[in-house]
Amino acid sequence: MKTLNATGLFPLLLALGLAGCATSKFNDYPIELNKPMNQGTVQKSAFGKTPEGKSVDLYVLTNSKGVTAKIMTYGAIVTELLVPDRTGKLGDVVLGFDNLDGYLKGHPYFGAIVGRVGNRIAKGKFTLNGKEHTLALNNGVNTLHGGLKGFDKAVWQAEPVAARDGVAVRFTHVSPDGEEGYPGTLTVSVVYTLTDNNELRLDYKATTDKDTPVNLCNHTYFNLGGAENGNILRHELMLNANHFTPVDDTLIPTGEIKSVEGTPLDFRKATLIGARSEQVKIGDGPTGYDHNFVLAGGGVKLDLVASAYEAASGRVMEVYSTEPGVQFYSGNFLDGTLKGKKSVVYEKHHGFCLETQHFPDSVNHANFPSTILKPGMVYTQTTVHKFSTRKN
Repeated sequence: MKTLNATGLFPLLLALGLAGCATSKFNDYPIELNKPMNQGTVQKSAFGKTPEGKSVDLYVLTNSKGVTAKIMTYGAIVTELLVPDRTGKLGDVVLGFDNLDGYLKGHPYFGAIVGRVGNRIAKGKFTLNGKEHTLALNNGVNTLHGGLKGFDKAVWQAEPVAARDGVAVRFTHVSPDGEEGYPGTLTVSVVYTLTDNNELRLDYKATTDKDTPVNLCNHTYFNLGGAENGNILRHELMLNANHFTPVDDTLIPTGEIKSVEGTPLDFRKATLIGARSEQVKIGDGPTGYDHNFVLAGGGVKLDLVASAYEAASGRVMEVYSTEPGVQFYSGNFLDGTLKGKKSVVYEKHHGFCLETQHFPDSVNHANFPSTILKPGMVYTQTTVHKFSTRKN
C-alpha cells in the first residue's frame, strides 16, 4: 500500500518543505467496554436518535489522571473535553451542546470530523481525470466541509480499541460512490486516543476504489478558559508558520503563498488573538481570522503546529500534526443565536479552531499539496492536542 503524498508541486512549494500526509500507526485490537485499560476507562451510553431513527451513542474516555473526552457517533463529534487548570480543577474546554437535539438543529461544525473534503471548494466544481464534478453549494457560491450532508452529519460506527498509552475508540464511516457529488466509495476511520500524558490524539485513515479528493480534519472549537468565562481574544497563540494562502472575498485561495511578515497574521511569536483581529476583514464578513497557514514543518512528519495559552486558567494546548496546513478560525461568525452547554450563549469569538489539513480548494490549485487519493493508496493524517498548565 502507498501513502498519499503531495505531487506536482512548484519549486517554491518544495522550497517551503510542503508534503503530503505522513503515515500514522495505531493498535486496533478490540477490547471490552467498562474495563480498566492502562488504568483508564471507556464507557458507552445512548445519546438519542436522529430524525431517521438511527441510534446515536456517546463514548466517554477517561485516562488515569481523570482527564475526560466525550465523543458521540453522530459526526464523530467531540462534545466535551475536561482538562485541569493550574489548580488541578477539571474544566470543559470545547464548545457544543448538552444533548443531541442541539446538534441536530444545526451548528457551525462544533467538534465534528468534516469531509470528504474539509474547507472550501471554489464554486463547487473540480475536474479530475478530464471529468468535471459538480457539488452542492452550501457556503455562498462555494462548497464547504463536504457539502449539504458531510461526514459531520453521518452516524459513524464505533468500537473501543487497545492503546499503548491510554484509552481509544475507533470511528468508521463508508461514504458511497457519488455521495455529495464525489467519485468513489471512500472508507474512513478515525481513532481517538486519550493518552495518560493528557493528549487527545486523532489518527485518520482512508481508502478509495476510485480517484477522489480527500481532506479530513476535526473542527473542534476551543476555549481554554471555559466558554462560561468569556471569549478567546485574550488567549495567547503561536503558529509555527512563516506563510499563509491569501483568499478572495469568498475565502477561496488566490493561489499565492505569502509571507506573514508585517501582517496581522504573524503569530510566529505568541500574540494575543485579539491584539490585531480587528485589522483583519475578508469581504463583507466580520472581522477576525479565517485563514490557512502554511506550516513550517511542511507535513513531512508529526511536528508542532501551534501553542495556545489562557492566563486565567493557566491552561496550555500544544497542537502537533502531519498536515501541511492549519486553518485558524477565531469564531467570527458566532453571533449569539446559539445557546450551548451550561446555557452559555456563544457570541462572536467565543471559541477558536485549529483545523489541521491540506490547503483550501487544493483540488483546483496544481501548486498546492495534492489531495487526490487513488485506489491502492492510503490516506493518513495524525493530529495531537497536548494539554498542560503554566504558573503564569
